[in-house]
Amino acid sequence: MILTVTPNTALDITYQVDELVPHQSHRVTAVRQRAGGKGVNVASVLARMGHPVIATGVVGGAAGDEIRADLEARGVAARFVDGVGSTRRTVNVVSAVHGDATIFNEPGPELTGPGWQSLVAGLDSLLGEAAATVVVLSGSLPPGVPDDAYAELVDLGHAHEARVIVDADGAALRGALRSGPDLVVPNRAELARATGTRDVAAGVAALKELGARDVLVSCGADGLVLMLAEGLGWHCRLPAPLSGNPTGAGDALVAAVAAGLDSGSTWQRMVQDAVTWSAAAVLQPIAGEIDPDDVARLAPQVLMESR
Repeated sequence: MILTVTPNTALDITYQVDELVPHQSHRVTAVRQRAGGKGVNVASVLARMGHPVIATGVVGGAAGDEIRADLEARGVAARFVDGVGSTRRTVNVVSAVHGDATIFNEPGPELTGPGWQSLVAGLDSLLGEAAATVVVLSGSLPPGVPDDAYAELVDLGHAHEARVIVDADGAALRGALRSGPDLVVPNRAELARATGTRDVAAGVAALKELGARDVLVSCGADGLVLMLAEGLGWHCRLPAPLSGNPTGAGDALVAAVAAGLDSGSTWQRMVQDAVTWSAAAVLQPIAGEIDPDDVARLAPQVLMESR
């Protein structure tokens, strides 16, 4: 069983336009709305690919009600903690011409000490009930929560003998490292913000100095770089980048690795799956969605080399 934790959930709204042009008005050709936040997207992909998962986090207000209803309608198991403020929204504007995305992320409601402790207690209960083997901690921390808050959840996961994946940025990522998460999955920009260097090898070394064990770096069209604690590593990619909506690619990557850890897969297979799942997510118009047929079609194309 896999648990995904999203402290700062969101109601994702996607606008599709022909082309996004600054300072111009735009005719929206399609509008989609669904439960979001990085951990929720991870859970959605896992459920779509047939892996047991429960999503947890904090939701509140009308947007929170819509998140619960959407996940229930899609068959994604969820058990959220009630928050005081209304869940934030994100607006993603996708260009049909260029396939790129422009995202506006609201900060989310403030989560006070008692609210955070409710999330911790809820996760502790779930870990005991579900006998989870993998915990995924994803996304930004809400206002009012200290930068090292994820470290407490890493410790909690380890206390229940679960492996913990952290997908966070900046101070939230650095704060989690003091508790030694089993795997961190920054993209290249997040790695640079956390370590101050744009060199992937140097950035990975810096994360390990801060407490990271295994590190998987998403390099966009250039694929993935995995560096294990014992020094082994792989670079894995497709022969050519795909055009589409990249918004949920990182979440699909995390879902693939979580599924591999839960099932006892090899690292080589996990990074191959991470490439194909993330690429398949690019082909979808909204984050948190994936087509198993795309995964099967892309899998034979993956290129891998040791590092």
